[in-house]
Amino acid sequence: MTAYKHALNRRLSRRLAVVGAVTAGGLLLAACGGNDMEGMDHGSGNSASASASPTRATGENPAPGASNDADVMFAQMMIPHHEQALEMSELADGRASDAEIKTLAAEIEKAQDPEIQTMKSWLKGWGKPVSAGESMPGMDHGSGGMDHGSGMSGMMSDADMKKLEAAKGTEFDRMFAEMMIEHHKGAITMAEDEQKNGRNATAKKLAADVVKTQSAEVEKFEKILDRL
Repeated sequence: MTAYKHALNRRLSRRLAVVGAVTAGGLLLAACGGNDMEGMDHGSGNSASASASPTRATGENPAPGASNDADVMFAQMMIPHHEQALEMSELADGRASDAEIKTLAAEIEKAQDPEIQTMKSWLKGWGKPVSAGESMPGMDHGSGGMDHGSGMSGMMSDADMKKLEAAKGTEFDRMFAEMMIEHHKGAITMAEDEQKNGRNATAKKLAADVVKTQSAEVEKFEKILDRL
């Protein structure tokens, strides 16, 4: 009986030892697995963050990538340039008599207003002021001094804008076409400079669009002048 008890005790001891070893092994694997999972979670988290970061950055700055002073100046100067084109186009309502002039004025408003918002978001993303006047005194849009001499080609003076506002009918149509040709040529010059000296691919793409679109509009305005 005593021998039987001793044998039973030995078997129980071996079983407990095995169970203990299995349990310890399971805990060790769980610990390792936990670390691995943490590493995987962390890794996938980093991956998600990495893929999400450009999206967030793009949301704040739709011109991702490196930029230089030429990109910044292009946006800062083209914004007020576009804004004046919008002012001129808005004057066509109730003043223009030519159907093609009215159509072109509407197209300019449709194209340039979104571009203004886009360029403002670029500058915000780049941490730069929207107005070049904040860093270059005397170049504020309201001064009317942003002409060929100040580095912004094609801008109309306050006197020009008042003349356009006072005109109606065919007189307005002709004046609008003449002014917009000069205005567009100024924008084209600025856009070509961006294509040459800019660094940001998105900004240079918009510059290329400006050159293409406004060159085509200049041709249309010139044809209108030929028949007015």
